Amino acid sequence: MKPILELKNVTKAFHGVAAIRNVSFTLMPGEVHSLLGENGAGKSTLTKIMAGVYEPTEGEVAFNGEPMTFGSPADALTKGIAMVFQETSLVPSLTVAQNIYLGKEKFLNRLRGIYIAAQQFLQSLSFGVDPTMYVSQLGAAQKQMVEIARAVHHKAKVIIFDEPTATLTPEEKHHFFALVSRLKREGVSIIFISHALEEALAISDRITILRDGQHVMTDDAKNFDRDKIIAAMVGRSLSAELYNRDLTRKARPYGPKVLSVQNLSMGKMVRNTSFSIYAGQITGIFGLIGSGRTETAKIISGVVKRDFFHGGEVRLEGRSVRYRVPRPAVKDGIVYVTEDRKIEGFFETKSIAENIYMNLLSSDRNRGVVISHSEMMDLAKSWTEKLNIRAIDANARVIELSGGNQQKVVIAKALVQAPKLVIFDEPTRGVDVGAIAELHHVINQLADAGLAVVVISSYLPEILNLADRILVSRQGRVVEEFSTEEATEEKIMYAAVH
Repeated sequence: MKPILELKNVTKAFHGVAAIRNVSFTLMPGEVHSLLGENGAGKSTLTKIMAGVYEPTEGEVAFNGEPMTFGSPADALTKGIAMVFQETSLVPSLTVAQNIYLGKEKFLNRLRGIYIAAQQFLQSLSFGVDPTMYVSQLGAAQKQMVEIARAVHHKAKVIIFDEPTATLTPEEKHHFFALVSRLKREGVSIIFISHALEEALAISDRITILRDGQHVMTDDAKNFDRDKIIAAMVGRSLSAELYNRDLTRKARPYGPKVLSVQNLSMGKMVRNTSFSIYAGQITGIFGLIGSGRTETAKIISGVVKRDFFHGGEVRLEGRSVRYRVPRPAVKDGIVYVTEDRKIEGFFETKSIAENIYMNLLSSDRNRGVVISHSEMMDLAKSWTEKLNIRAIDANARVIELSGGNQQKVVIAKALVQAPKLVIFDEPTRGVDVGAIAELHHVINQLADAGLAVVVISSYLPEILNLADRILVSRQGRVVEEFSTEEATEEKIMYAAVH
């Protein structure tokens, strides 16, 4: 059997710096091939060459045995290669149905017919998305479903999935993996990029691992386990450091009460929820997507408003507060690190230095009246070193960084404002194992320094490893609280579902 897609000794350089060097890769017909590596290892660069986003600096790309040069993603899609990007490429001002059919429209289109066809198609994929909704109204998980649906609808022979399950619920993941199995039976070849190593091990026929822009190894999935993958990705084992829970770990003691929430409500998403947050502790909040975790955090930090009447009360250090915009919340010491870093977390066309400096300028810590370039560069250097942000220099645009380094920039923007309370919403989503360890270290340091820290996460091992106390959210309310000693995955999941 001949490869349907083959890359030979491919190199891609940006500004003279090679993102990948002499990488070779083969994809067989009807194969699920996982591409793994840390952020910055070159996975996205390699797949974007396959999908026509980039042209290789050196090397060859062959499709069905023929040398191929794709001038754009549209060229690649015409040949039968589709890519579901980690950051969605949908048109926000169009409906779900219009996005699915974009590029495949007939000369004359009847909108009602498109909506009916899209509804039937989405139902066949078990995706619960309204085809008449505008993409701008969708959450991250629903946008990901529409991206997946669009790729499948184009009847591609090769589909590249870049972190497709990062925003999906367990049930939605089940439907996605069933879809992958169906596509495989139909002869479609799948390239699967994920930081969820268990998923890659479960669905892959073969696994390729990249490190520092170079090929490390390719082998059948049955010859790998989690430890072997991690050791190949980072050059050492990180399993014990990340998610092997230390049952002897003692929770940090309660500090002063920083935040008290009583009967907080916002429409149907947050309903009479109450809890408290303490200084010097990490409070973990676990819940399934739609449980109101993010909405609660956004109300507290002033990103969205709670109900005007009967909206409950938020008390910061004993003082009743009601924020309608984030600025006064930041002034009072509350910062929110968003789950959607690309849309809400940074200015993608600005540099690392500019992004961090803007947040200093907008905070009460800013004492100057004139923008200082030297102060900006010193600040960027300081935070780049503190958080180990890997980039060519502080003038690199944030959009050019890997996901893990983008997340570190978002965190630097928050911490430069010297907060009392930091709310991390899915801090390690789409982040590789090496960067996860670094981010966990930063979060622990903040709590050790006496800050009140909240971590919202859908990944139970992360909550169990980080949190000193665990709150469980269900249907818009905090319904259960666990100490680290009594918490187990079974108890937490039961509380989140029942």
